[in-house]
Amino acid sequence: MKDKYYQEVIKELENKITVEPVKFKNRTWLMAGNLYKPKNSNGKLTAIVIGHPSGGVKEQTAGVYGAMLAELGFLTLTFDASYQGESGGEPRYLEDPQMRVEDIRCAVDYLTTREDVNIDKIGAMGMCASGGYVVNAAQTDLRIKAVATVSMADLGDMFRNGLGRTKEYKEQLEQTLEQIANQRTKEANNDETYYSWYVPPTEELAKGLAHDYWEGYEYYRVSPAKHPNSVNKMVFSKTDSIINFTALSNVEMCSPRPMLFIAGSNAGTKYFSVESHAKVPETSELYIIDGATHIELYYKEPYVTMGVNKLNEFFSDKLGV
Repeated sequence: MKDKYYQEVIKELENKITVEPVKFKNRTWLMAGNLYKPKNSNGKLTAIVIGHPSGGVKEQTAGVYGAMLAELGFLTLTFDASYQGESGGEPRYLEDPQMRVEDIRCAVDYLTTREDVNIDKIGAMGMCASGGYVVNAAQTDLRIKAVATVSMADLGDMFRNGLGRTKEYKEQLEQTLEQIANQRTKEANNDETYYSWYVPPTEELAKGLAHDYWEGYEYYRVSPAKHPNSVNKMVFSKTDSIINFTALSNVEMCSPRPMLFIAGSNAGTKYFSVESHAKVPETSELYIIDGATHIELYYKEPYVTMGVNKLNEFFSDKLGV
């Protein structure tokens, strides 16, 4: 089976779905999105907001899932995060967790204005860090009637504790905070902005890190998924806001609305899904895809099709199509 890259998926489905570039507002800037619908659809559709992984853009894995779910009868909306991709916001390449959560709320705002959306049947789905963001948004946005995640991660937890919550990483946290403080002072005094990266920028660096980071380098920097708007840059001096953020501390607030957590059995981030499911076992489902890693759920077959089929089952059952 062929891997699922955005450009190829869109071409394969061009006779089955429509792709509509859209704009919607967050604060004073415009968000850039793509809206996917089954061709020749009539009436009001069940809609799903889909958030992309940190460092990604809408034309990567979020778009693959969005297009494939549209083929199955859903209206789906992907978008570039604020400060990133084609969306507005300054400074550029800022990863702001609170604003990433607000992006999702604003996407729901936009869907409620469309005549082809059933506003009583809006779901949200997030991948990687956006999995944490959609859960966080749904905790207080009751318009989101069902939540699903794929390879979910709590970015704040990872920045505080490292992938897998290692003791060594915790010991380095104070040093990292000192570096952030020093960089903020430099930039306040007109030094140039310093950017850190989401995934290792070179093969040499990637090989020295955990397998999950190597796969991130491979997917974002050298595979056909590579996209010019996914620049692998993050404003380092503002990462203190990530360290101070916790996406999943109040998962229980999503109940009794249904939740689905999809993770690969070999994903280094699997514990986020396992722990979240354990908090709301009565209203959530944990679906483990055997053999898959975190990144392989972005594009590898048969894992993507397995994930999409489960999402179809979940959203069809909980919201209807």
